[in-house]
Amino acid sequence: MTALPPCYGLIPARYQSHRFPGKPLADILGKPMFYHVYERAMRCPSLRRVWLATDDERIHAAALKLAVPVVMTRDDHPSGSDRIMEAAQLVGIEDEAVVVNIQGDEPALDPEMLSHLVAPFADPDIAVTTLARVIDGAEAENPDRVKVVRAASGKALYFSRAKIPYLRDGASDDAHYLLHVGIYAYRLAALRTFTSLAPSPLERIEKLEQLRLLEAGIPIHVVLTDYRGFGVDRPEDLPLILSRLQG
Repeated sequence: MTALPPCYGLIPARYQSHRFPGKPLADILGKPMFYHVYERAMRCPSLRRVWLATDDERIHAAALKLAVPVVMTRDDHPSGSDRIMEAAQLVGIEDEAVVVNIQGDEPALDPEMLSHLVAPFADPDIAVTTLARVIDGAEAENPDRVKVVRAASGKALYFSRAKIPYLRDGASDDAHYLLHVGIYAYRLAALRTFTSLAPSPLERIEKLEQLRLLEAGIPIHVVLTDYRGFGVDRPEDLPLILSRLQG
């Protein structure tokens, strides 16, 4: 083990959203959603700095008004990971550093979760990390809930929308299924490689971007957590977030 490398947070924020246009600017307790994400990420002692990465002038202007560090990226990125890679280059993140791709729609983000996510990078062999938590068999049935199986070492073996592992020959359904919590941290070199690769066959089948890494032979270390994400997908989700932030 070595000392933890420099770690930085980047929050991709697009204005366009099929279910919730302008979501990063949604008002929550008098501040836009992105501000709450930024403020909570900054509470993580493992992160040296955090930036917002956007392609929208309205979000950029709002960030400047609130003194949130922000960088403008291109508007033609196919994914948030590509936006994060451009932003990392624009702000000059060093090659040996770790970049955390922080979901911009989780204003109730737990800063401790980010510390758990980056802790494995004290091992120089770790290139990418993500999180997972235990769920029951009923929740695992939902194809919108991505499952992961991992080796004893923590290395991801596979991610799927299917209920994995498969129960055969009457095995009890009280098995521990792992729900993938979709937040990632990358060594910059691994992120650069990831964004240079074309979508892979399994990625296209399952519509899961992380399978591109596994097919390219880039291991993903899965950290177990009790964290339950509370993302905002549509305007109707705002009351739940408000109750959590005020509770």
